[in-house]
Amino acid sequence: MKRVAAIDCGTNSIRLLVADVDPETGELKELDRRMQIVRLGQGVDRTGRLAPEALERTFAACREYAAVIKGLEAEQVRFVATSASRDAENRADFVRGVVDILGVEPEVITGDQEAEFSFNGATKELAGREDMAKPFLVVDIGGGSTEFVLGAETVRAARSVDVGCVRMTERHLVHGGEISDPPTPAQITAMKADIAAALDRAEEAVPLGEAATLVGLAGSVTTVAGIALGLDHYASEAIHHSRISLAEVREITEHLLASTHAERAAIPVMHPGRVDVIAAGALVLLSIMERTGAEEVVVSEHDILDGIAWSCVLAG
Repeated sequence: MKRVAAIDCGTNSIRLLVADVDPETGELKELDRRMQIVRLGQGVDRTGRLAPEALERTFAACREYAAVIKGLEAEQVRFVATSASRDAENRADFVRGVVDILGVEPEVITGDQEAEFSFNGATKELAGREDMAKPFLVVDIGGGSTEFVLGAETVRAARSVDVGCVRMTERHLVHGGEISDPPTPAQITAMKADIAAALDRAEEAVPLGEAATLVGLAGSVTTVAGIALGLDHYASEAIHHSRISLAEVREITEHLLASTHAERAAIPVMHPGRVDVIAAGALVLLSIMERTGAEEVVVSEHDILDGIAWSCVLAG
């Protein structure tokens, strides 16, 4: 067993996993898993820069995570940064702050690397199950981008496209500095067109229709699953490997797009940081299911974080 810490810093959230990993048995024993909404990508699509307040929120979370990592005595830390920090002109400020707090340099990975980590993290448990047909299409809907990965035991094709819950919200649902509450029909139509164009780009590299099992990752998907399951609080054990039908996803998406901020905030499984972006995230998921012909999505709580943790061991 090797004790490792994996950090995934995306456009909307920053997450930590500390785990004992055994490459011989394929076992990953989770010791601590946590998440904070920091909105690192706030305004990046518009300004091209990371906002000072977004950086400070992220650094505050890093300080908390540094204490957890020290307390659990992790042998190795790997910090992976995704879409927002790839796009930002002032990424050096971000890198410097992370190094000062955690002592490791964030790896600003490519979309294809991000996709591979997500695939490995999500499918390691599913590969031997008889009720899970292959190939898998793993879809990781983030804040700024969505990763599509097709494969069985290994990755066959992958593509990252710049469509995510935060990016779609900021691009289409903000008017006069305020988020439309609820979105107008014209805004929804424009967002659907943008997502459809992104799916066209994904299909240039990944044959989406060949998937036998659709596996959905990240907060937009898990939140939709929690709503579909009727949970009165967020429960990872109930959400992990749940199967949500296309009809359920469509009904929930339509409800979220027609809801006000207050109505979305009152949903029991809703994280406060997702209230304004969940409608866009759900629409991305629905669009993917309609494009691929998937009748259901298998929801996984194990994702890029688990893939990062595995990479620590596989890389030696």
